[in-house]
Amino acid sequence: MSDKRIVIMGAGAAGSYLGAYMTKEGHDVTLVDMWGEHVETMQKQGLRASGSQGDFTIPVKAFHLSDAMQLDGDFDIGFLAMKSYDTEWAAHFLKRLVKDDGVVVSSQNCMNDQLVASIAGYDRAVGCIMSSITVALWEPGHVTRGGPPGRGRGHVVFRVGELHGRITPRVEELVDILMCVDDAKATSNLWGERWSKLTTNSSGNPVGAMTGLGSEGVASMPEARRIQINICKESCQVALAQNYQVEPIRGVSAETFSKADDGEVYEDLDAKFQPTGGGADWKSSMGQDVEKGRRTEIEFMNGYIVEQGRKSGIPTPINAAIVQVVKEVQSGERSPGPENVHRVLELAGMA
Repeated sequence: MSDKRIVIMGAGAAGSYLGAYMTKEGHDVTLVDMWGEHVETMQKQGLRASGSQGDFTIPVKAFHLSDAMQLDGDFDIGFLAMKSYDTEWAAHFLKRLVKDDGVVVSSQNCMNDQLVASIAGYDRAVGCIMSSITVALWEPGHVTRGGPPGRGRGHVVFRVGELHGRITPRVEELVDILMCVDDAKATSNLWGERWSKLTTNSSGNPVGAMTGLGSEGVASMPEARRIQINICKESCQVALAQNYQVEPIRGVSAETFSKADDGEVYEDLDAKFQPTGGGADWKSSMGQDVEKGRRTEIEFMNGYIVEQGRKSGIPTPINAAIVQVVKEVQSGERSPGPENVHRVLELAGMA
């Protein structure tokens, strides 16, 4: 596999983590990013990866976006690891770097596979869901992963699949490549995996972003958990109305989440969202965006659920409310804080 040339478009937290481990494994990896200081640090000092899977620094090939046009269009695999709002232009840029018979992999959050395929070519597009992996890039040249030190494998992080659902040799090859980072598998249910991840992200990311709290802080607030459960409920109701075969969310079926208004069901679900005790109080990726003063992906997460709910005739008041509040935080009209929990419930008619 090491003879494959790989380019990663977007060396943020996820892209840098993939690049560090793939390079360490011996793969020919090139990183492309827009953050000049990050690129220059990687060029001069290498890329450091630390956290639950160890700590190492490795020399990498890194290019600023402005210099990446010098690269030839001879890469076998291109990973798209950009924010959802950058998908369109980044996919156009990346498709020119990948061979005509190469693969363009959307390793992003949200439901971007159709857009990527329409640009890069349906014959070249593959999806990759990254499940329950917490990584952060707070300083140039250093990516870190959350979780307890020495964390063993067991959870399948990477789920790779074709848009058409068949398991193909190139999907199995990508699984083999990703195994050097963490456990990976081929999936015949890309869309069900995508919607499961969308639901997970939509219930965790914006609550952390609008409150300024980490995962344990959010979990300790009953009303914040109420918001999370209702986000999942609405998301699953929309997905089921559109006939998605949603993979389990926190080990719970979409059918169960869709019945969260039932008191006994709600109590069981609430137990799933309570503090784990001793867990890292990790900030969500959207929480990291707010702290850095960056645009969030709220429109592509909860906003997408609202849009699809409207098309399916499914009400999504809690998702609509959290979109409004996070946008206000993002614009500076509202400050992050626990008091925003009540505002969301108020807007959704649940206060």
